Amino acid sequence: MKIKEIGFVAIPVTDMDRARKFYEGVLGLKESGRFLEGKWIEYGIGKDTLVIASISDTWTPSDQGTGAALEMEDFDEAIAELRKAKVKFAWEPFESPVCHMAIVQDPDGNKLIIHKLKTS
Repeated sequence: MKIKEIGFVAIPVTDMDRARKFYEGVLGLKESGRFLEGKWIEYGIGKDTLVIASISDTWTPSDQGTGAALEMEDFDEAIAELRKAKVKFAWEPFESPVCHMAIVQDPDGNKLIIHKLKTS
């Protein structure tokens, strides 16, 4: 088996209107696809796709699940905008040898990694 690429990362949400206000209003993502009568919304980010979906009572949000890392153009500006929007931080910003990172939570508690690789 050889994995070629990641097709998409999907995040379960309970309230699409509230989730869209966060993903579009706070994070500034633009809808690139809508399926299943609006229960599956896609956002193109570079060559990748992030999905929010509310399609089943058995696929529910979790603050302990997989987290998508969003690569920021300007890490400090992103953190300031998230704070201004009163987004909950699960991990405050920190620096590793290779990157800057923080973990925030969407309205359902799903964790998103705010990330910026250091230039060498």
